[in-house]
Amino acid sequence: MKKTWTGILLVFLSAFAPVAEKKTKIFLAGDSTMAIKDQKAFPETGWGMPFVYFWDTSVIVVNKAKNGRSTSSFKKEGLWQSIIAEAGAGDYVLIQFGHNDEVPTKKTYTPEPEFKSNLLQFINETRSKGAVPVLITPVGRRKFDTAGMVTETHAVYSGIVREVAKVAHTPFIDLDRESQQLYQQLGEGPSRLLFMHLLPGEHPHYPAGKTDDTHFTELGARKVAELVLFAIRKQLPELARHIYQPATP
Repeated sequence: MKKTWTGILLVFLSAFAPVAEKKTKIFLAGDSTMAIKDQKAFPETGWGMPFVYFWDTSVIVVNKAKNGRSTSSFKKEGLWQSIIAEAGAGDYVLIQFGHNDEVPTKKTYTPEPEFKSNLLQFINETRSKGAVPVLITPVGRRKFDTAGMVTETHAVYSGIVREVAKVAHTPFIDLDRESQQLYQQLGEGPSRLLFMHLLPGEHPHYPAGKTDDTHFTELGARKVAELVLFAIRKQLPELARHIYQPATP
């Protein structure tokens, strides 16, 4: 009899137990400019790393981006399928490719029609899980002409992303153009601080120095993450309400 009453009491109490809040997941699908870096690569930083810290506790950022990946290699290695297996209703999938798709000399090269087809597949499969796909153009490389003006480095593949976003009626962040504007605003010299420009002996991980206008430092990654957050605030109000707000005194 005592066991029976104990069981009834436990059932009664469980009815008043707080229900765990469903976490919103933001999946990041992309390449090295977005990816989590090994410690030995520091200060190289993917923009997905600081992006994690802009959200309140109701959000989990799942960064699946990997160095050197294109839409085709991301699929072949099962990385895309791992996102689809986990994504659910109310989640978001941020999709940023192009850097490695567009280079014919790379094994990850994806011809233009296939690149477009892969993006459409990503959109359709994300929607099939009740999640929201967000297309992002490849973030701009740092390149200035002799007049000190930023020049385009992803014209064709960024154009395909814009086209697919329009045709598929999906949220879209033009990170290529936004990042170019950032570099231009800073200027040719100061914009180096956003990228892996290291003098010989400046950092123990790169004793010979490094000059890299594609991959970001901590500062560059945070600035690019801020560009993405700004676009989310404008386009995705349901997601934007989860951006961390400091408590007021």
